[in-house]
Amino acid sequence: MPGLYVHVPFCLKKCDYCDFFSYPLTGNKVALVDLYLTGLKAEIQLCQKDAPSGVSSLFVGGGTPTVLELEDLARLLQLLNQGFLLKPGVEATLEGNPGTLSAAKLELLRCSGINRFSLGVQALNDKCLKEIGRSHTSEQVGLSIQLIRAAGFDNLNLDLMFGLPNQSMLDWQQTLEQALKFNPEHLSIYGLMLEESTPLARRLRSAEPGTILLPDDELQARMYTWACTRLETLGYLHYETANFALPGFECRHNLNYWNGEDYLGIGPSAVSCLRGLRWRNIENIKEYGCLLAKGQQPSEKSELESLPLRVRMAERVILGLRLAKGVNLGAFQKDFGLDIRDIYGEVIRKHEKTGVLFVREGHLCLNQKYCFLANSVLQDFV
Repeated sequence: MPGLYVHVPFCLKKCDYCDFFSYPLTGNKVALVDLYLTGLKAEIQLCQKDAPSGVSSLFVGGGTPTVLELEDLARLLQLLNQGFLLKPGVEATLEGNPGTLSAAKLELLRCSGINRFSLGVQALNDKCLKEIGRSHTSEQVGLSIQLIRAAGFDNLNLDLMFGLPNQSMLDWQQTLEQALKFNPEHLSIYGLMLEESTPLARRLRSAEPGTILLPDDELQARMYTWACTRLETLGYLHYETANFALPGFECRHNLNYWNGEDYLGIGPSAVSCLRGLRWRNIENIKEYGCLLAKGQQPSEKSELESLPLRVRMAERVILGLRLAKGVNLGAFQKDFGLDIRDIYGEVIRKHEKTGVLFVREGHLCLNQKYCFLANSVLQDFV
């Protein structure tokens, strides 16, 4: 069974660092939301054949799904429940941002089978939030978590970011310590990725020298390392490069990606990878809706990619090395009919000599000390 990702391309406003496909829901966007939901219904009907036995997990992301009005959110969840079999106990996550939640919306989510909530906090410092163009305040984070817990959610993820403009080590430490007071079952911590097309990148390029400073690589490495040590001391499992969970609360949906399993993506810009084929839906709601109204797939033909064996093997290694447990060598040989050292022996030996890679209990692992610098190692497998 594939995992299912649903892209909801709406938000209150575009954050200054965001490069994801989304529309700010300003003014009268009722018609656009209706077009999206109508298209989603048609796409579900087209791709039900890809998940005849149901889905192994559900993740509703965006954008900000909780920016939808209650009635539209109910319509979205009804479409998903009618279109796909969600067996009892299946992990079902929905993303939301502080300032977009209500008791009524959260009750709807719980009644519709959503059992995991992921809150986009990013920082618990109003100065840092303003620097990256977030639309919420630190106070709203606390109020939102109160609502989430009151609704009965006992599986909560908080997204946090480090390496923000003018963010000090103390700022980052205070954000993490305040986040821990909410007792989240899961934490995702990401370093800021500066995309050239974003307002933040443009602002940095045009700023007077010294007025906006990004933490350098050394400071970001210290931020990351300190967070890892702090979370592990408190019993959080560092099970993936950027993800930490209390035992039993690892994100099953994301593990599906990292383990190289099939996944189905629906909604504009969503990516699917099934049976060695990968494709991406178009990034335009009107075109998305029009194509589906004609019974056509909402993806460009040029986006359909048959993944060569070598690419699938490389991706399995690259994604698997992000996991603390590493790449399952037996599964690699079973799936590809080749021993991993027959393909990557030279690269593996090179990094084994320096202690960056090692084999443990049938898995090829990345030394956790090198997680922050992992990209330079992973490039050797491309």
